[in-house]
Amino acid sequence: MFSETGFLLSYIRYGDNDAILNCFTLESGFRSFFAKGIYASKNKKKAYLLPLNELTFFYGHNPKGGQLEKISKLDLVKNIDFGGNVKSMSVIFFVADFLNQILRQERTNQKLYRDIELFLEQLERGNYSSHFVFLLRILENSGVLPSVNSEAYLNPETGIFAPAETHHLFNKEISSLWKELIQNGNSYSIVTPITLRKTLLESILVYYHYHFTDFRTPNSLEIVQQIFEN
Repeated sequence: MFSETGFLLSYIRYGDNDAILNCFTLESGFRSFFAKGIYASKNKKKAYLLPLNELTFFYGHNPKGGQLEKISKLDLVKNIDFGGNVKSMSVIFFVADFLNQILRQERTNQKLYRDIELFLEQLERGNYSSHFVFLLRILENSGVLPSVNSEAYLNPETGIFAPAETHHLFNKEISSLWKELIQNGNSYSIVTPITLRKTLLESILVYYHYHFTDFRTPNSLEIVQQIFEN
């Protein structure tokens, strides 16, 4: 019997009772498991299928190469209770959708795993700027975080601050916020002004489009933006 611990990123129902789970595990990075009978009427474990739930997956060795490992048991590691908070849950769905896309080729990465844990802890405390910081930490982990200098405008294509504006989303105010988030040693303590959150998130996604091949805007973006506008 083998086991791995990881965050659930997405799941696809397969037939009436089964599902394919896409996860980011501490031991292996991104991988998928086959959960047979998870949707059966008597299986209470289907309640665990929430984005970014941290789970332990138990499975036997698969002798047939190329096939998904079949889970024999599924346990919940930690139950993060957002109390039905709509803002928190919208961020969770957005970040899970985001990670499910960009971590497809990611192998074992303990630092990134700990970053996900820290992000969830911050969100649990009601830090609604935490996803901005977390998305920038992923850029740092991938080696494409902008290089800070004395210039005022971030060029999203080159990742370098320039003397003149090169993209309408990266005006002086947003560029300055990027610089603060990058340079501050305790970036989770920075409270992003409500009036700038929509534009800041849009600017981050533009930056990802430039630096991650075939990056697509998560479907849940519109929901996150609408909730934080209210």
